Amino acid sequence: MSNPTVGIIMGSDSDLDIMSKAAAVLDDFGVSNEVRVLSAHRTPEETSEYVKSAAGNGMKIIIAGAGGSAHLAGVTAAQTGLPVIAIPIKREGHDHEALWSNVAMPPGIPIATMPENGYKNAALLAIRILALSDNELASKYESFVQKQHDEVLNKDAKLQSLGWQEYLKS
Repeated sequence: MSNPTVGIIMGSDSDLDIMSKAAAVLDDFGVSNEVRVLSAHRTPEETSEYVKSAAGNGMKIIIAGAGGSAHLAGVTAAQTGLPVIAIPIKREGHDHEALWSNVAMPPGIPIATMPENGYKNAALLAIRILALSDNELASKYESFVQKQHDEVLNKDAKLQSLGWQEYLKS
């Protein structure tokens, strides 16, 4: 894809199951994006080149996902002025090291850290940021928020109508 607005990078293709879902949310909103495997540790030069050229290539935001020591988002944020959104990847049998790596950034190197495996919130935060200067995207986001609002009220109305026991059976 030429000139994506959001770059989605991950430290390993084993993270694609989560990171692809962020791309799908962006796709649903019509936000151009690209997905890459770039490791802070195994491909440092290529990662640096990608990050440093991102703004010049038209990107506005980078979403970085990694597990383990999860340095990708921090390394990315240290090399660009673009907003960086971190998705700490959590796998069964692993502790919370990816989350802690992202929330423990030193002052002056900000990243927005999502919940573990928080692909949806990462994509939605990117959309919110982009919507600040894109009225069409802002309208789509407002519709999304309204839809969530209406779904909750419809569920509550059903719960009130049926009672909790019957609601659980339905």
